[in-house]
Amino acid sequence: FPQCDNAKGLKAFYDAIKYGPNHLMVFGGVCATVTSIIAESLKGWNLVQLSFAATTPELADKKKYPYFFRTVPSDNAVNPAILKLLKHYHWKRVGTLTQDVQRFSEVRNDLTGVLYGEDIEISDTESFSNDPCTSVKKLKGNDVRIILGQFDEEMAVKVFCCAYDEEMYGSKYQWIIPGWYENLWWESWINSSQCLSKNLLAAMEGYIGVDFEPLSSKTNKTISGRTPQQYEKEYNAKRGDGQSSKFHGYAYDGIWVIARTLQRAMNYLNSTNKHQKIEDFNYTNHKLGKIFLNAMNETRFFGVTGEVVFRNGERMGTIKFTQFQEQKEVKVGEYNAVDDKLVIINNSIRFQGLEPPKDKTIIQEELRKISLPLYSILSALTILGMIMASAFLFFNIKNRNQKLIKMSSPYMNNLIILGGMLSYASIFLFGLDGSFVSEKTFETLCTVRTWILTVGYTTAFGAMFAKTWRVHAIFKNVKMKKKIIKDQKLLGIVGGMLLIDLCILICWQVVDPLRRTVEKYNMEPDPAGRDISIRPILEHCENTHMTIWLGIVYAYKGLLMLFGCFLAWETRNVSIPALNDSKYIGMSVYNVGIMCIIGAAVSFLTRDQPNVQFCIVALVIIFCSTITLCLVFVPKLITLRTNPDAATQNRRFQFTQNQKKEDSKTSTSVTSVNQASTSRLEGLQSENHRLRMKITELDKDLEEVTMQLQDTPEKTTYIKQNHYQDLNDILSIRNFTDGKDGEKAILKNHLDQNPPAQWGSDPSRTSKDPIEDINSPEHIQRRLSLQLPILHHAYLPSIGGVDASCASPCVSPSASPRHRHVPPSFRVMVSGL
Repeated sequence: FPQCDNAKGLKAFYDAIKYGPNHLMVFGGVCATVTSIIAESLKGWNLVQLSFAATTPELADKKKYPYFFRTVPSDNAVNPAILKLLKHYHWKRVGTLTQDVQRFSEVRNDLTGVLYGEDIEISDTESFSNDPCTSVKKLKGNDVRIILGQFDEEMAVKVFCCAYDEEMYGSKYQWIIPGWYENLWWESWINSSQCLSKNLLAAMEGYIGVDFEPLSSKTNKTISGRTPQQYEKEYNAKRGDGQSSKFHGYAYDGIWVIARTLQRAMNYLNSTNKHQKIEDFNYTNHKLGKIFLNAMNETRFFGVTGEVVFRNGERMGTIKFTQFQEQKEVKVGEYNAVDDKLVIINNSIRFQGLEPPKDKTIIQEELRKISLPLYSILSALTILGMIMASAFLFFNIKNRNQKLIKMSSPYMNNLIILGGMLSYASIFLFGLDGSFVSEKTFETLCTVRTWILTVGYTTAFGAMFAKTWRVHAIFKNVKMKKKIIKDQKLLGIVGGMLLIDLCILICWQVVDPLRRTVEKYNMEPDPAGRDISIRPILEHCENTHMTIWLGIVYAYKGLLMLFGCFLAWETRNVSIPALNDSKYIGMSVYNVGIMCIIGAAVSFLTRDQPNVQFCIVALVIIFCSTITLCLVFVPKLITLRTNPDAATQNRRFQFTQNQKKEDSKTSTSVTSVNQASTSRLEGLQSENHRLRMKITELDKDLEEVTMQLQDTPEKTTYIKQNHYQDLNDILSIRNFTDGKDGEKAILKNHLDQNPPAQWGSDPSRTSKDPIEDINSPEHIQRRLSLQLPILHHAYLPSIGGVDASCASPCVSPSASPRHRHVPPSFRVMVSGL
């Protein structure tokens, strides 16, 4: 039909019917539009049409075109071949890109029906009119790797230019497009695009073209007695320099189809009705028309284009696969529709990767786990820390009776070590993830490690702060100086802190327990270069209100640290090194606080890097626990080995007039008080010694006067008057004791701890000092015999001495009722004398 003009084609057909002889069949029809019009009207003429070039899928509709046959496979014939190829490479997810032309749309629609129910997903269907770049971009956005294209050569150039711009080529993508393009088709359209030739060829590399096979590749003899190769050689020889058509083989087989159809019809007529011949056919002979139709439908033979078989008027031909390799198309396989078999020629398909592309981005979830070498190294450091803590524990227990260790509260030191070891132990649990334990066990570890770390922290710092509080209570609260704060009370304080921890942790566990959650991160390329993407996943211990619970725990621990800082500041001036840990507490709080803040911040920022996160958390715990234990025990160990007494003595005791004024502002130790009492006692004893000397001298004068009075009794009144001043000098001892009221508490405190020896028991009494013998029984007896009148009436009642009826000076003067009015201070002083 000239120029594919529908009007001219239809007119030529009617002229042939009207003016020509009776035609048995219609052979031909190249243009789809003209062929479809003619084929639709054949039923009325009872004519069978056989086309060798019309490939439009529309003609496959047997309801509309019941008398139409074709020796060339239709465009839809490639779809079963494509299905076979997809199955061969296990591609189960594809996308389509179609030019908005009916021919291509019909092929796509048929392909959708073929793939439906074959467990192959069409993830995206895109179409375009002139600019395919938007559709190409959408395909990439939907992660389409296998693209089935239906477009002509002009649009193909634009499509591959867009594919190059979107990087949709190479080892990760596979394009499958029509294979009926002319040889070097891209050269005709490269100028119409804005793409460089090398870029276009790079994007085109590896595409697969699908088209029917022009000539069979088999070497079998055909119905004509020639092999397909012999036929092609003869055809080319007769063609000469004329243009070749890829349909020439189908036209050649079409002639043989008509011949075999007529022969089959003649045989049928001969066998059934000897009186009717094919020459009797006319356009109204419906019976003969049906005979021709059935005969053609049953025709089967091997032609130059392969096995010629019709199924519902459609040729079951051979589909070839070509691949664009190094700027030329190479046949890589073929599909036989009759046998439904795909053959890949010697694995000739070249994929640009090590393996065929994946039909989608293979997402391989990979648990980011803690490196075993890293876990081993940190575990080794943790074990060393626990060995160090055990050594400190051994040191503390072994030397618990040493004055230095005893003053530093060994039981509290043991709790500090226990808390450090619990903190160390939590590191082992923090390093256990899904690569070591099951999901259920991991969820249990979430709770256990939180409890252990929290309790360990509180135990260590609670014990440290508790013993510091005892020092603060002794040296800052005057009312508690005479009270004893035992270790049981400190244990109760630590227990109270732990009780608060337990309340928080129990409420946390009951109300909103920690659960195992999996966080998925953005995909990453495979480090090994495989065509897969790695989606890292990471296990976390979280709950619904994680921020609130952490805030409560941090707030409590922060208050505990502030309390420790307060105690360290208040006890900073305690001058007993064994009691003053304020410097070390401050250093511990500073280091722990800074490290915890830095560690928490960095740990939060490295949530997606478990190795870094675990390393930071473990190092922070190891550093904080080690520095705390070392600050507490290393100075004690060094001091105990070098100068153990210096740590238990007051390094800067000074007793000045300003000491009382500064007592409310500065702290003093119990030992300082005892030493001050000892110093004051020595001063009092010196003063007492002086007074006793004076008493001895006056006693001798009194003895002489008394002996004189024995000779002159009438002078007694004179003696009383003239020597009364001397007696007052003796009685002035009262002034000494009265002036020391402010120091009674200090003296009594010392005397309570060091009670005075009884008369006659002091070793110093063996000295020949006359003072030391004035209270001997002989002297007392002699004095009493000489001084009794005066002592009875004047001296002894005033100073609280012995009663006249008492035979021994050892009897307390308070035993006589008549002397109970004497102030206690005199009795104390006289007893000392």
